[in-house]
Amino acid sequence: MYDYDFFVIGAGSGGVRASRMAAKYGAKVGLCEDYRVGGTCVIRGCVPKKLFVYASEYSSHFKDGLGFGWSSSDHSFNWKTLKINKDNEVNRLEELYRKNLDNHQVEIIKARGKLIDKHTVELTDSRGSSILTASKILIATGSWPSYPCIPGIEYAISSNEVFEFEELPKRITVVGGGYIAVEMAGIFNGLGVETSLIYRGNEILRGFDLEIRAKLREEMLKKGIDVRINEEVEKIVKTSDGYLLNLLNNNELKTDCIVYATGRKANTGNMGLEEVGIKLKANGDIYVDEYYRSTVDNIFAVGDVTGGMQLTPIAIKEGAALAATQFNDTPTFVNYDNIPTAIFSQPPIGTVGLSEEDARDRYGDNIQVYKSEYKSMKFTLAGRDERSLIKILVDCKTDKVVGAHMIGPDSAEIIQGMGIAIKCGATKAQFDDTVAVHPSSAEEFVLMK
Repeated sequence: MYDYDFFVIGAGSGGVRASRMAAKYGAKVGLCEDYRVGGTCVIRGCVPKKLFVYASEYSSHFKDGLGFGWSSSDHSFNWKTLKINKDNEVNRLEELYRKNLDNHQVEIIKARGKLIDKHTVELTDSRGSSILTASKILIATGSWPSYPCIPGIEYAISSNEVFEFEELPKRITVVGGGYIAVEMAGIFNGLGVETSLIYRGNEILRGFDLEIRAKLREEMLKKGIDVRINEEVEKIVKTSDGYLLNLLNNNELKTDCIVYATGRKANTGNMGLEEVGIKLKANGDIYVDEYYRSTVDNIFAVGDVTGGMQLTPIAIKEGAALAATQFNDTPTFVNYDNIPTAIFSQPPIGTVGLSEEDARDRYGDNIQVYKSEYKSMKFTLAGRDERSLIKILVDCKTDKVVGAHMIGPDSAEIIQGMGIAIKCGATKAQFDDTVAVHPSSAEEFVLMK
């Protein structure tokens, strides 16, 4: 007889959903977490990031307001006020997560979990260690920022730490070109920090539609962000008034803070996984089948630890699918085709389906590209020099829309609806037959000829 039917290590998005749903199906469930309930998304990711994005946009909103008749009275910014209010909101959400788990009779244990054998978990906290057993175990410990091995890297921080600044630096350098990097650069630039972004590739946001990527860099440069592509940090030197970054080709950059956003690795170290027979990839990701079962038949993994798309909604869906499969006799897996996602850069990006490059690789000359570039009505009176870009990709043989991409205001909200349409197999003819919502940016999706 085991202590639990199901025990979850990690209280992030995937672990919380899996544990709650398993309990709802009648399982006795326990969950351990050595930090805070909610995981990266709630505590030091999506939620505080989006709050900071909102805060950083006000500097532009105030300027835009002049064209709409609002006065130009002084608008000061207080970082400590933002941080306190952010902390209060994160605390509120964590408490809601705890209450939801309590309401489903999931036992929450504040401790670090380590596997002893396929049914046994060792829990360690400040008081010592204890042992429990479970019929089935889930590893949902997420991912952690990774750093390159260069001289002076100890002076750098990750996106985790930026949410806890006691005060804003005057100069900040973000290293990386992914969605976390461009979001952080936009936030700090909007808050008045002198901001640089360094990326070793030939264009930011690798893997996304190339035209959208180039458009974002163009708009970031307009906003005053020093974006440097094909550049790399070789060494970080601490100086009397900050840090000196030694770059390629003998270039240098002075800064007060270095934020590395160059990738994340599965948080699977020192958990006893390989010792009990769980096969890991070279980078620490856990091998799982389509039902999230590891190479040990009663141990499962969902979310970032499996090396899939590092998105909160993916971990949530995987957790729910696992619980339905194992505890509701309903084999379920996630369909990873046409997943909509947003990048809260400035301007923001919404995307679903294939990029133009991937679409041409798959469909060749059968791909038809429709696009519209325009100035948002919001900026006509404001006088802001920012342009939006929308594009859709159509397979001419079937007339199906296989990709939709947008950069500009409200793109995150708009792309959710596009995701539903593309998931349902909507055709260009059906887009054309849809009445436009006017005046809006969204109407561009149904007006392109």
